[in-house]
Amino acid sequence: MAYQEVYAGWKADPEAFWMEAAKAIDWMKPPSHALEASKAPLYGWYDDAVCNVCWNAVDRHVEAGHGDRTAIIYDSPITGAKGKTSFAELQAQTAALGGALQAQGVGKGDRVVIYMPMIPEALVAMLACARIGAVHSVVFGGFAAPELAVRIDDARPKAILAASCGLEPGRTIAYKPLVDAAIGMSDHKPDAVIVFQRDQLRAELNEERDLDWAEATAAATPADCVPVGGMDPLYILYTSGTTGQPKGVVRPSAGYMVALAWTMGA
Repeated sequence: MAYQEVYAGWKADPEAFWMEAAKAIDWMKPPSHALEASKAPLYGWYDDAVCNVCWNAVDRHVEAGHGDRTAIIYDSPITGAKGKTSFAELQAQTAALGGALQAQGVGKGDRVVIYMPMIPEALVAMLACARIGAVHSVVFGGFAAPELAVRIDDARPKAILAASCGLEPGRTIAYKPLVDAAIGMSDHKPDAVIVFQRDQLRAELNEERDLDWAEATAAATPADCVPVGGMDPLYILYTSGTTGQPKGVVRPSAGYMVALAWTMGA
């Protein structure tokens, strides 16, 4: 369909347009309407729906018989490592990490800061949070401790998911000391830090607070997908802070999911 046709269809009936787009989603409870405007200019999308983003991104493809198809392709320009993760493998990994988070008391609505480089485990971390209804906040890996501390104090996470290090051309950046320093600076203290140990640099763990990712996920009871409301937060993403204190932008679950599915399928 040409752009002008899509635009004309949306302009003629925006409500019908976005309700049609919502049919691409697996709902636990389908929405009765798209836009909620009773509190304008604070609008809501699919506010009476019940859903789970991880189910739609991962589990439904396994249920449809596509578990052996590739979900993630990893090709590192730094290490030269290459790999693929199937939907079935991704489902198992997100369920295990979700269970590890639940074992630390993380539940629906709790915040989790993700401080990792661009590796497959960062995707697993985001999806695991969505799986259990937790709200994830990705912080750029390698941010200095003061910047991370600001975001910890604002989001008040119950847990942090971190990698032991990040890799750049010619150098390895230890992430765990930055996490430790940020927690030391922040007023809010997370209950747990789960660390993915990379081969290039393993981190020392604080026995009173830190957990090894591999050990925690191996011991966890796999988590099921938790139902969340359409307007329940999916993630918080912070502005750069260039002009002042970084501001957390909250993205609700359903509207983000429908818009992303429509964009990728358009």
